[in-house]
Amino acid sequence: MIRGWYIGASGMNVQQTRLDTISNNLANVDTTGFKKDIAVSKTFSELLLRRTKADGVYNTTFGSCDAMPIIGKIGLGAEINELYTDFSQGSFKSTDTSTDLALGEKGFFVVNTPDGERFTRNGNFHLGKEGLLLTKEGYQVMGENGPISLADDKFFVNEDGMIINREENEVIDRLKIVRFDNERYLDKQGSSLWNKNEISGDYHIAEGKERPRVLQGFTEASNVNVVREMVEMIEVNRAYEANQKTVQTEDSMMDTLWNKVTTVNR
Repeated sequence: MIRGWYIGASGMNVQQTRLDTISNNLANVDTTGFKKDIAVSKTFSELLLRRTKADGVYNTTFGSCDAMPIIGKIGLGAEINELYTDFSQGSFKSTDTSTDLALGEKGFFVVNTPDGERFTRNGNFHLGKEGLLLTKEGYQVMGENGPISLADDKFFVNEDGMIINREENEVIDRLKIVRFDNERYLDKQGSSLWNKNEISGDYHIAEGKERPRVLQGFTEASNVNVVREMVEMIEVNRAYEANQKTVQTEDSMMDTLWNKVTTVNR
């Protein structure tokens, strides 16, 4: 019976984490460049149940073999195995603003923060007072030659990320767009920023076929599907209630055991 408590409680913990993840996804449905998180759970190793003293144990040359018939398995609960980010493409939203940029495929803009370089899909940029291209949080957007400095908003960005002055038709810089070998394991840090770690590895400049298209005058919407998230939320609530009832039932059975069965045996 005590095992039943642990199984039900572990299931409730898993569903609570899933619910928190779904809630965060729904809260960021209108966040530019947001990528939804997915919680993956796994079960603990199952116990193999055998009927004891049925066929006994028979001897072999190398020792003894278990010849007792298998009567079934029993689960031991579940836990969250991984919480990862789904980097699937979000839809494009036209803004007709020259400082707004979107990436057509996998890849990241590089921004300079007080803690070092960070990576983002949020291309909702603007020009600062000093002519620097900045994020909403005030972080500098990086080009391959350093922070991107612009005289005004009269510039053109081609699909390769080359920033060109319209009046003089001169190349100002090229957007620093990077890729990772294991993008799935990047650390999400809020404000649509990610950071590298040992598992994701270091970045490399995206070139050739792996370099995403740059779309000027567009932003990338979040990849959260509201309907799907709401359906999953209903599923999680039902699973949580089922585990909760399991714990309540086990508690009732334990109460019966201690207050009735033990009284009869006295």
